[in-house]
Amino acid sequence: MVRLIKGFLYDRWREIDAELPETIPAPKVEDAPLSKAERRRRARAAERGQSEVAAAPWDFRPIVVLITVAVSLTLQEYIGEREFFSKHFPDLAYGDYGELMRHAWWALWRFLGYVVIPVIVILCMPGERLRDYYLSFKNFRRKAGVYVVLFLLILPVVIAAPRLFSGFYLTYPFYKWANRSAFDLWAWEAMYAVQFMSLEFFFRGFMLKALRPRFGSHAIFVMIVPYCMIHYGKPMPETLGAIVAGLVLGTLAMRTRSIWGGVLIHIAVAITMDMMAVSHCPPPSEGPCPSH
Repeated sequence: MVRLIKGFLYDRWREIDAELPETIPAPKVEDAPLSKAERRRRARAAERGQSEVAAAPWDFRPIVVLITVAVSLTLQEYIGEREFFSKHFPDLAYGDYGELMRHAWWALWRFLGYVVIPVIVILCMPGERLRDYYLSFKNFRRKAGVYVVLFLLILPVVIAAPRLFSGFYLTYPFYKWANRSAFDLWAWEAMYAVQFMSLEFFFRGFMLKALRPRFGSHAIFVMIVPYCMIHYGKPMPETLGAIVAGLVLGTLAMRTRSIWGGVLIHIAVAITMDMMAVSHCPPPSEGPCPSH
């Protein structure tokens, strides 16, 4: 296991950091002790070097991106949730398709918060290009086999989830009338898929690309903090699993400069879980899928 972690994660992090430009040369190891004059000379040189580093161009991207992350997540929490829609649009929120409309509001705000707001910020930042934010399919195609293997490794856990997590059938699917018709099911799954695409762009594209020049591979660990927190309210094993998923998908996104592998894994896992849950829902004539 240690060897697997080192080969799959740690070595990849070292490769990411090796791509960063050198700013301060590594100190040389010398056998002979330095004279007092030489130590003074090197101290003065070090002071000049520190001044040069301090005077280097200021990187505004981490500040801009992290503030955008905080604002976007706040808007989604207070405006983009289903309860807000129910309170402010009761005529649409209640009725035969009221629950679907509430989920559509939720999915719309994920797209706005995870894609539209970051894209506006990127286009407003001088020197930044949207296509550089890990939207390429090139390296994803080269590493497609890796993502297939990852999905196959995750699949047994997904299949075993109902036995491992007592609240599985009470949590999924989020849209409880997904058992009513093919339209209900696939309308919901389409919204769900758009949400995952948006989420991957936000966390594995927007955050990692902007933070990479300053933090290197440590950008992954900055990203997994809010990524873990958006899972609060779900079963605890899934929330803890999000930390592992964030590390793996973040590492792959930085190495391939592509978010699309994470998008496909997320969608495949989510649809598999929903299909399993819907298969245990009662007939629509008896009501929606069970909930808490």
